[in-house]
Amino acid sequence: MADFLQVSTATEKREAAVKLAQLVVSARLAAGAQIVGPVVSVFWHQGEFGTGEEWQLLFKARADRYPEIEALLLRHHPWKNPEVSAVPIVAGSDAYLDWVGTTTAPGPMD
Repeated sequence: MADFLQVSTATEKREAAVKLAQLVVSARLAAGAQIVGPVVSVFWHQGEFGTGEEWQLLFKARADRYPEIEALLLRHHPWKNPEVSAVPIVAGSDAYLDWVGTTTAPGPMD
């Protein structure tokens, strides 16, 4: 069985989040994406303390597709240096993980 990840990033605008989600999922790099928001972020950026509203994207994917997801997100993200990170999915229902694995498997559907 493939290893699975939840990959995340965030954008300032909902429209940008939807566009990124559509790019990644339509490329079959992720089986699905959720857009959550707006969420409030508190952060340090370029030496300054700040807060702001963001739209968080959560992708369900195979671990072996992460490099492609990261590259696509970085190429199309509106920010110069966005967060793109992943955490492992350590457990999940067999049917769910089979759906993620099958939907995102490299091959003729790419």
